[in-house]
Amino acid sequence: MKVGLPKGLLYYRYHPFFKTFFEELGAELITSEDTNKKVMDAGIRCCTSEACLPIKIFHGHVDALKNQCDLMVVPRIMKVSNNEYICPHLCSLPEMVVHSMDHLPPVTYQSLYFNSQKQLFHWAKDVGKLITPKRSAIEIAFNHALDRQANYKRTIDQSQYSYKILLVGHDYNLYDKYVNMNIIRKLNDLNLGVISSDSIGNGILNKYIKKLPRKPFWYYYRQAYGSAAFLIEKGEIDGIIFISCFSCGIDAVITEAIKDDMSSLPLLLVKLDEHSGDAGLDTRLEAFSDMLARSNTHHKKRRI
Repeated sequence: MKVGLPKGLLYYRYHPFFKTFFEELGAELITSEDTNKKVMDAGIRCCTSEACLPIKIFHGHVDALKNQCDLMVVPRIMKVSNNEYICPHLCSLPEMVVHSMDHLPPVTYQSLYFNSQKQLFHWAKDVGKLITPKRSAIEIAFNHALDRQANYKRTIDQSQYSYKILLVGHDYNLYDKYVNMNIIRKLNDLNLGVISSDSIGNGILNKYIKKLPRKPFWYYYRQAYGSAAFLIEKGEIDGIIFISCFSCGIDAVITEAIKDDMSSLPLLLVKLDEHSGDAGLDTRLEAFSDMLARSNTHHKKRRI
């Protein structure tokens, strides 16, 4: 069986789990190509105009795969952390895709709870039996997938640059180079190193969000706020860049919290949509770099 895995949204966090699980079951896993203009344009054509860019991009990846596979993995990710929630669009993603696109292969509708191994196995059991009737094979593949995911850590921590920037954003905005216009390379060209918001461990995040009046409702709120608060206190960063997408309600809340509580450092908000262009981003990053050089935070520079 050929299984299609679109390279969008939380693919950038959980692809080791999906890849290992399906390949261990003997399926041929087909992933879409990296995001490009063709993928984006296809997603824009078939997706509602009110959707954010990452949702449109995901639809474009589904479109690229739909004629190549027998089963399409459209993850309905409900939770990744206890007592916290993620984007509601991710919870309804299969319905969005099925009702927006024609001529699709069978699509996975099962819910994924990455905060609970027991609940996550329900997904593995239901999806796995579409490939093999052997429960033992599904259990082995599931355990191997968990191990691969647990050992996977894709973060950015560039300590060799004179100035360091905390880059805040959802995984699919941080790591999809087409969506973010290769912002990390652009920053490096300006002699700005990057620390990603997902590079800080949960123990540290939990400690620093205790400064908030109440526990964050959104998972990415905890990650963004906690990483910024920790790195500012330690004097590890000279500025913050928040990568967000137009019409993202969660990011609107997170951005305001960081602006209010982290005003001691320069903050640049980069809003992305399908009309974003390199020239405008280059100008803003150059201005941000100049501001860092002139700011009172120069004494925090770490030269390694």
